[in-house]
Amino acid sequence: MKRKSYDNFFINFATRSKFDIIMALRDGPLSVGEIAEKVGDEQSAVSHNLTKMARCHILDVKREGKQRIYSLNKDTVIPMLRIVEKHVKHCCVGRCDNECR
Repeated sequence: MKRKSYDNFFINFATRSKFDIIMALRDGPLSVGEIAEKVGDEQSAVSHNLTKMARCHILDVKREGKQRIYSLNKDTVIPMLRIVEKHVKHCCVGRCDNECR
């Protein structure tokens, strides 16, 4: 697999606005408006990021009436977040909070 594929995947976690969206969706599916409210960003900016993230299959999109409901990819992103949370809980808390920035 080419490095560019990895870059395209991980940019979704390295960009603050996209990572905020991921963190907002950890608790479950949300509409664009709900995500924008949770992350404190304009709906147009959130919508732009959601389109890119859905294209990379970071997010799943389901249509409910006129709304699109976004959720994290259950097969890849959610398991990866669980691994990261385990790592952070056991290896990072209190150790690298300020040193890794």
